[in-house]
Amino acid sequence: MGVPTLRRRTERRGLRLWPVGRVLVLSFTAAVLVAAAVFYTGWDLLGARGLKPEHRIDSKTLFDLVKLSFGVVAGAGALVALVVAYRRQRVDEDGALREATRLHTERFTTAVGQLGNDSAAVRLGGVHALAGLADDAPTRDLRQTCIDVLCAYLRLPYTAEADLPAGDAEARHAYLALREVRHTVIRLIRDHLCLEPGHPRSWRGHDFDLTEVTFDGGDLSRATFSGGTVSFHGATFSGGIVDFNKAAFSGGLVGFGRVRFSGGTVNFSRAVFSGGAVIFQDAAFTGSTVDFTQATGTAPSELVPQSGSPLPTGLVLSSVWSS
Repeated sequence: MGVPTLRRRTERRGLRLWPVGRVLVLSFTAAVLVAAAVFYTGWDLLGARGLKPEHRIDSKTLFDLVKLSFGVVAGAGALVALVVAYRRQRVDEDGALREATRLHTERFTTAVGQLGNDSAAVRLGGVHALAGLADDAPTRDLRQTCIDVLCAYLRLPYTAEADLPAGDAEARHAYLALREVRHTVIRLIRDHLCLEPGHPRSWRGHDFDLTEVTFDGGDLSRATFSGGTVSFHGATFSGGIVDFNKAAFSGGLVGFGRVRFSGGTVNFSRAVFSGGAVIFQDAAFTGSTVDFTQATGTAPSELVPQSGSPLPTGLVLSSVWSS
């Protein structure tokens, strides 16, 4: 998702204000109706039955009428000033938002360019820059865009360590550098999902598209996936330790459909599954150790063997779970 998408979203979010003439008419009408309601209520409470006619008025009454006239004019002027000040405030706020969005877009373009750099150090800088942009984003949509780019980086083609050419030192060094960048992305996602929902830098409730990502390690321990949609559909856990220890899955949709556990260790120990839906449909266990020891909540039906059936190889379930 690139800069044109950001601009389209900004355009759709443009300030919408009624014509000032219509606003003034409505404001005066509302003011008259309120004044009439107050007058009628006071008239009723005083139990008045009518007005005493005055064929001639004295100077005091005339002076009161003049003051009343000036009061009405002053009130009308104050109402106009209030409407104009409100509109000016709205325009200023919208201008500030547009300026913040423009600066965000410029920084976003720079950070994305860093992600495509050949140097791993520059890419690491781009990853941290995007995470910082997500924290400072003026709108939720712009924050989601930064998260989408980080997830898209993880979805890029990736060669796991087991598939590297034997004895190729240069390929291994390139792999280790790329792995460091990818693990940094995973760690930053974890750090932001560990923050409380009210924290200004919390990413809870956002969507994370990790479809078909290759994981050869990564720390997502204590992360809370609540709200939003998190997709690990078709992901491959091919090596290292992927840690979901004490992670919480609640109030959203988390998809592990068609996931392949082909190597390393995936640790769901003491994870909490509550509310929402966590789907492990058609998950394949061919070489990993997947540990659900002391996980709590309701076990996904795809992981619960039928009576008398053996557990899939490498799968460790806990009796704490209910099925």
